Amino acid sequence: MPELPEVETVRQGLLPALLGKQILRVDQRRPDLRFPIPEDFVSRLEGRRVTAIDRRGKYLLIRLEDAWTWVVHLGMSGRFTVGGRGQATSGQAGHNSGWALIEPHDHVLVEVEGGNRLVYNDTRRFGFMDLIAPGMESQCPHFAKMGPEPMSETFDAVALSAALKGRKTPVKAALLDQSIVAGLGNIYVCEALWRAAISPRRMAASIPGQRAERLVGAIKAVLADAIAAGGSSLRDYVHADGELGYFQHSFDAYDREGQTCRKAGCGGTIRRIVQSGRSTFYCPAHQR
Repeated sequence: MPELPEVETVRQGLLPALLGKQILRVDQRRPDLRFPIPEDFVSRLEGRRVTAIDRRGKYLLIRLEDAWTWVVHLGMSGRFTVGGRGQATSGQAGHNSGWALIEPHDHVLVEVEGGNRLVYNDTRRFGFMDLIAPGMESQCPHFAKMGPEPMSETFDAVALSAALKGRKTPVKAALLDQSIVAGLGNIYVCEALWRAAISPRRMAASIPGQRAERLVGAIKAVLADAIAAGGSSLRDYVHADGELGYFQHSFDAYDREGQTCRKAGCGGTIRRIVQSGRSTFYCPAHQR
């Protein structure tokens, strides 16, 4: 599933095509994805200008000029691509435009002024789209209990220490809890714990203090490196322009089971264990 760096890369890729542009037409090809798409989805988007594109955790927030927000979660295989206007066809009953399908799983197509077309494709349909009315974002169930953004100034050792105090769960599981910190997933938690020299087995309650200082720094650094590299292209993830990210070539822990640890002077071997049904990769020699 795309994590924060992948979603941030998609956000940046959408800016040139959408920001400041008016949405001319929306072709909604099915009534639902993971969840039902709001009934007024098409009418809320058509004719509106995009004023900003934000990100909250793993969600894209496309702001419209009437203060409504178009929310997108990419799920496991959702992806946006941007291209020129498609060729019109006839006889496609039930569609509010005449665009032809480019691929079988193109579910939402959006035409914006200037000739660009935005296509949302989702093979597994685990992604979803929603609308937030003006002034209702803080009450939206997607965000009401979400923790701080890891790249923000509000996420520091003091905040992390407070969030982990007394928690009787492994630190790996705690960091995947979106109420602790927003946007982290399996890949970047493994990488951050490797950089911070903290075992994923360690109890979260033992992190507050100096370990929290190291861990916050590692989280921020690995996310910044991943964003700079365009994210990690595992399975279905691609940028808005169709290009693949390449941070996966820089993994120090994730998916390196049996390989020598890259930490200078360590000499350990990366192990794989299963925690809460997810694969965890770490070096038992230097991660304590």
